[in-house]
Amino acid sequence: MNSRTKIAAFGMIALSFAFSGNAAAQAMKEKTVMVGGAAMYPSKNIVENAMNSKDHTTLVAAVKAAGLVETLQGKGPFTVLAPTNEAFAKLPKGTVENLVKPENKETLTKILTYHVLAGKYSAKQIWAAVKAGNGKAMMKTVEGEDLTFWTKGSDLYVKDAKGNNAKVTIADVNQSNGVIHVIDTVLMP
Repeated sequence: MNSRTKIAAFGMIALSFAFSGNAAAQAMKEKTVMVGGAAMYPSKNIVENAMNSKDHTTLVAAVKAAGLVETLQGKGPFTVLAPTNEAFAKLPKGTVENLVKPENKETLTKILTYHVLAGKYSAKQIWAAVKAGNGKAMMKTVEGEDLTFWTKGSDLYVKDAKGNNAKVTIADVNQSNGVIHVIDTVLMP
């Protein structure tokens, strides 16, 4: 190998290290939030992140059963109020198993889209809307009905059409196509 070839080879190796170092540095720059034991990356979409959360396996299975994966991988933006596995476990025994049956796809879709707002709403924006609304803010879901947001102390809550309250336990989990707010109760239209 002559000296020019060696210099070119070393140059290519140095460039490859530089580019891989930049990619690693970029990944470290992403402000991740831990949900269900996994880092949620703002560069990934809602479905890609939710699939990694051990706390959202029931939600992911329901989204798949309802045929909403492609929609929630779409451009959005969406605000998803994401119930945990524990939230689904609060439902009467057999409810989830019944809802994921093919014959109940329409009902399941209605429930899941009731957890989605069109647009990206940070917790700060929702708090501001609650303050401007003298203690409550009504927001229309993708399903078509309203949810009512309210606060107590430093906590943000959402009330469904049935009067059930869900607490936002992890706010502002940013995604490439929106934001997720983790909630502790399944909302019902």
